[in-house]
Amino acid sequence: MPENPSSLPAPRWLARPGARAWRCDPAPAEVRAFHTALPGYAPTPLTELPELAAESGVGRVFVKDESNRLGLPAFKALGASWAVHRILAERAPAGPLTLVAATDGNHGRAVARTARLLGQRARVFVPRGVHPGAVAAIAAEGAEVTAVAGPYDDAVRRATREADAPDAVLVQDTGWPGYERIPGWIVEGYSTLCAEIDEQLAAAGAGGPGLVVVPVGVGSLAQAVVTHYRSRPAPGPAAPALLSVEPRTAACVLTGLALGAPVTVPTGDTTMAGLNCGTPSGLAWPHLYGGLDAAVAVADADSARAAADLAALGVSSGPCGAAPLAALRAALTGDGADERRGALGLDATSVVVLLSTEGSAANPHATTPADPV
Repeated sequence: MPENPSSLPAPRWLARPGARAWRCDPAPAEVRAFHTALPGYAPTPLTELPELAAESGVGRVFVKDESNRLGLPAFKALGASWAVHRILAERAPAGPLTLVAATDGNHGRAVARTARLLGQRARVFVPRGVHPGAVAAIAAEGAEVTAVAGPYDDAVRRATREADAPDAVLVQDTGWPGYERIPGWIVEGYSTLCAEIDEQLAAAGAGGPGLVVVPVGVGSLAQAVVTHYRSRPAPGPAAPALLSVEPRTAACVLTGLALGAPVTVPTGDTTMAGLNCGTPSGLAWPHLYGGLDAAVAVADADSARAAADLAALGVSSGPCGAAPLAALRAALTGDGADERRGALGLDATSVVVLLSTEGSAANPHATTPADPV
């Protein structure tokens, strides 16, 4: 994958006509059944916030609140639990494994929790910039945690080398040539979140969404969202617009979309640690390139304001989880807002879903023992 020299353009907004016509195969139906059978499973809330709808000039705004998913403060347990389930099913009756992962926080903790509950070992590599509280939470799950001096991509390379050891397996949510099955299972696991949204919108009398906003690190959750909404046969629910959001300091997907090919960008410091990724997943890229209608990059100050506003409205959201609200504001306000609104197909009746992928640091689920996965 090519590096992104500093001379390349780094746009803050990009619209991509025609993405709603792109199609792919759906996720396996058995994923949802697997999750519903787990102890402690319950759909996470889909909270309607009329204040945000009025602010944005749309019909209804809902926030998918992932601040407590299977006892953890983020959606990542969905992917980790399904992937490890598939790994162990294929290796049975082999002995204990060491599950190896690199993480900015939540993925590693989900892998560590799954390993602990299933009697496996876990080793997790964390790059620079990960909050000490997140590192401590991973260690509290019983994982061996190793700090890496470099960025996220360096942590992935280190984890990949360590997973070559006997009785070890890499459980990573980014894919590349030769490493696609396990990240593919992780992406499949995230499909449960989208299926819940469908049911919850129907129960609220909202129909299908007109816009779904998803934060992007390496792009695995965005791949799951694209898969869900771009695999519906016609005639069916109208395909929504899909908008991705990244930090301005790590906008690898936005830059790649603008250039027409995946790239690696240099990353900088950001409070959106889970999105601080310089290289998109090779497995996710075709879906992102085919199915995203638009992409935007936001500043840390914008996500901080969004997190504070969500907290005031009763939704616990960290900087990554609040980024979709910052993205919605970036798209619908300021110079060129009418053009961006038109590109997304939004009007005064549109339904918008924001994916808040993590709870805030103040969320009690971030540090306390939680229910079994």
